[in-house]
Amino acid sequence: MTGQQRIEASREDVWRALNDPDVLRLCIPGCQEITALSPTEMKASVTLKIGPMKASFLGNVTLSDIDAPKGYRISGEGKGGVAGYAKGGARVWLEEDGRATLLNYEAQADVGGKIAQLGGRLIDSTARKLAAEFFGKFGEVVAPATADVADIIP
Repeated sequence: MTGQQRIEASREDVWRALNDPDVLRLCIPGCQEITALSPTEMKASVTLKIGPMKASFLGNVTLSDIDAPKGYRISGEGKGGVAGYAKGGARVWLEEDGRATLLNYEAQADVGGKIAQLGGRLIDSTARKLAAEFFGKFGEVVAPATADVADIIP
């Protein structure tokens, strides 16, 4: 899965937000908690609905190949008890676009257990939906909409 999101903020601001557990907690769909264990490791608790199944995952996230403020590789694995497991990773890189930033990603995921029985199409569509929710919310948090000039000047 690949994608790109234009964020109306500087690359440095986007980079800081990508490394801030509080920002990530707000943006990751279903995230209950995320805690930094070190500058390159975090633990997280996430509850997701995938088709008819709702599962809570506890897992670890690791950042590697860090090239601040240009990008990194993020990988993680979560265990969801009887629901199964999810693991995956993404290469994330940032490009300046005037005053804005293009956030690019290439991601892959693997699931097992009962979740895998739901079928590839459902899992793929859910992953795309969750990615869209994350990046939409991330853009709102990092670059909140500014007031329209017409609203300010009578």
